[in-house]
Amino acid sequence: MKLIAVTTPDFWPGEAGAITALLAHGGFCRVHIRKPGADAAQIESLLEAIPGELRHRLSLHDCLELAAAGLAGGVHLNSRNPVPPEGFNGIISRSCHSLEEVRRHAAAADYLFLSPIFDSISKTGYKGAFSTAGLKSSGVITDKVIALGGVTPERIPDLEHIGFGGAAMLGAAWRGFRDNTHSDTISNQHKSPKQLKNFRLQFITDRIERLEDTLRGGCRWVQLRMKEVTENEYIETGRKALAICRRYGATFIVDDRVEAAMLLGADGVHLGKNDMPAVDARQILGPRFIIGATANTFEDIRHAAEAGADYIGLGPYRFTTTKKNLSPVLGAEGYRRIMDRCRLEGINLPVTAIGGILTDDIPEIMHTGVSGVAVSGLILNSTDSENTTQQVISTIDKWKNS
Repeated sequence: MKLIAVTTPDFWPGEAGAITALLAHGGFCRVHIRKPGADAAQIESLLEAIPGELRHRLSLHDCLELAAAGLAGGVHLNSRNPVPPEGFNGIISRSCHSLEEVRRHAAAADYLFLSPIFDSISKTGYKGAFSTAGLKSSGVITDKVIALGGVTPERIPDLEHIGFGGAAMLGAAWRGFRDNTHSDTISNQHKSPKQLKNFRLQFITDRIERLEDTLRGGCRWVQLRMKEVTENEYIETGRKALAICRRYGATFIVDDRVEAAMLLGADGVHLGKNDMPAVDARQILGPRFIIGATANTFEDIRHAAEAGADYIGLGPYRFTTTKKNLSPVLGAEGYRRIMDRCRLEGINLPVTAIGGILTDDIPEIMHTGVSGVAVSGLILNSTDSENTTQQVISTIDKWKNS
């Protein structure tokens, strides 16, 4: 399914960089520059801040003469600009607000926006105008029709089912780039009871086949770890995983890929010892995102705390085949020693134990002072993921309540 981003009406710091990131790494095929009321000089300045090799994937809603001059590869026709510039040979798209308009304009455009499909996120009172049944039976929803209005990553499977060829996002596309406030962080300064409860069990997975079973079993914290895939493959799987997590109110963490966390609108990112430093990730992501860091020693934890990490993944507990380049195994005694040192030094970041953990290990591990456990193979290799998850959570809760 084609993904298209539509800019916000206002200009904002870092917008050109965000547009570049969406096109270069985010799985978006085009970005529509929609700035009603802006003059040509303002729009030209934005276009020139975007790398030249990406500009053919931009479409203009206003000041269409800039596209005719070669600064963008497409024009979008609407009530303000109903016809393309004379002699323009690039991509032509058009806004439609009824199925009849789609029928009338389909032959003369490369693709069409149909809106509003869902209640708008960015426009108060702008309600969805179509029913799923009506769209499916209309006979006009083809791969040339792009759904617009209230579209989020979670709704893409529904749009695919209806038959849309793509999805256009406004508010959801820029989530994370310009939102610097988020109440559900688990940092020392702003611990959320909901997030801390979620933290007790983390499910680390490289697939979505067992995800819903695990969430039905009570897990509410998921980390998507897929090391050997392309960025586009990761984004595609991430959207599906995020949609499932949102249905259950689960925290969704991206492993390693900072830009993917922004593009998906994830809750946070987990960084390994050889990944981007937490301090750099925080500069990019801002305070909205949860940032986790991998640690094997107390020194690792202290460094992560100083760099602004919100939580620690400490391990491995024992040898595990699910991770390459394994650090030295800690065992229960290693956890106890490190957690004692954290208490002595006044470091109180939430810590999750990870690495080959089995259900029977949990009471001893929790007794060391960690806040939760992270598992992967225990659930993925189970014949009943839902029941296994329930058993793990029950074991954690029994220890906490004892």
